[in-house]
Amino acid sequence: MREKMVAFCGIVCDDCRALIATKTNDRELKKEVAKAWSTEKETLKPEDINCDGCLATGKRLFKFCRVCEVRRCGYEKGVANCAYCGEFPCDKLTGFWKSFNITGAKETLEGIRKKFRA
Repeated sequence: MREKMVAFCGIVCDDCRALIATKTNDRELKKEVAKAWSTEKETLKPEDINCDGCLATGKRLFKFCRVCEVRRCGYEKGVANCAYCGEFPCDKLTGFWKSFNITGAKETLEGIRKKFRA
């Protein structure tokens, strides 16, 4: 069994509803995610919910992930995710968690970091 895909920010991609909806081609779940993730600035449609995970290259990627500064930084530094970065946790990452009210991501990365440093 393979390890779960963990995004640079610590979100577990395999548990992400966008990835699940993409893998299962679940139109109803895509509708739910589009509605839940729409903002005043950005109204999402079910067809916007297509993602193969943050670490995927050259594949489908959710539109917000394409412009994510944390993701861009991780790729530039060549790390598997932010747990492997010498600057963890940086202001960019903690700001991301706070801005998007991301829960559990910090703990996920801290767990990976403990294993990595052991």
